[in-house]
Amino acid sequence: MTQRIWNFSAGPGVLPLSVLEEAQRDLLCLPGVGASVLEISHRSKHFDAIIQEAEANLRRLLNIPEHYHVLFLQGGASLQFAMVPMNLLGDGSADYIITGSWGQKAYKEAQLVGKARAVWNGKEENFVRTPRPDEYAIDPNARYVHFTSNETIQGVVFPAEPRVGEVPLVCDMSSNFLSCPIDVSKYALIYAGAQKNAGPAGVTIVIIRDDLVQRAPENLPAMLNYRVQAENKSLYNTPPVFAIYIVMLVTRWLLNTIGGLERMEQINRQKAQMLYEVIDQSGGFYRGHAHPEHRSIMNVTWRLPTEELEKQFLQEAQAQGLHELKGHRSVGGCRASIYNAMPIEGVQALCAFMREFMRRNG
Repeated sequence: MTQRIWNFSAGPGVLPLSVLEEAQRDLLCLPGVGASVLEISHRSKHFDAIIQEAEANLRRLLNIPEHYHVLFLQGGASLQFAMVPMNLLGDGSADYIITGSWGQKAYKEAQLVGKARAVWNGKEENFVRTPRPDEYAIDPNARYVHFTSNETIQGVVFPAEPRVGEVPLVCDMSSNFLSCPIDVSKYALIYAGAQKNAGPAGVTIVIIRDDLVQRAPENLPAMLNYRVQAENKSLYNTPPVFAIYIVMLVTRWLLNTIGGLERMEQINRQKAQMLYEVIDQSGGFYRGHAHPEHRSIMNVTWRLPTEELEKQFLQEAQAQGLHELKGHRSVGGCRASIYNAMPIEGVQALCAFMREFMRRNG
């Protein structure tokens, strides 16, 4: 086997090695099936067992209440930017808390559908933090409040859910989904592209309370209608079969190998602390982007003294097997995405390289 790199990509992100090995082993022929998972019908009993286990695993990991639907959709989080207002907005308005690039995109999509209001926007501060509760006022009549729990590009995370009163809370949780326990009952709708922590690109997981499902207007196209998707248990059309199969394996890994989300969070915090210690102890050679109390444990972002030094850093890191550390094209700098499946050994290797690079170039 070709030597695997340390993959710090922001997405599609690293997957558990044991999951990849199991998928590889069973790719030609699923045990007891006689065909590849890439070939089986989405109406077959074999795929029914896969999608049912994927949902059951998610319900167990997140303790999802019975009156919430779990949907496996397509189009990524970007399609949810439009689907959420199309299904929930009606002739009302929605409030958006914008803490980074993805929240900004969601807000702009909502404005194309109906009335949306930015109740707080961190753009002027260069998206370095999330707001305090006293910095925004939610319209009590808003149809929903939308926020992004973890901004992948800026590396900014909400320490806790925003306070929204009785207004339904909607969250884009793509980049920290399944990284730690959450109280699903605080949310009306959660959506997450799977390609960070839950599986490969191609499937988007939506967890939605039943009363919101019933809001979907009759004139929506079927593929964009939460009620149609829920009534058909994500099988209105051919779903992304292979991607859902990998979600099943990843959630099984989280349950059986890791031991649940409490343990996963402990591991993730340990990895993030190691990297932030290097940054904080560098005397300014590495400059973290986010305010310390709003730092992501999934996406660690930093700058070096010059862009030339950043380019050198990235080239030398790649030569050491440390890949995909370049910051998003819109902001530059460096970024290490240390999702669930990134082993501690990979973070240790990055920390050692960062210290050595600083010693030689500081």
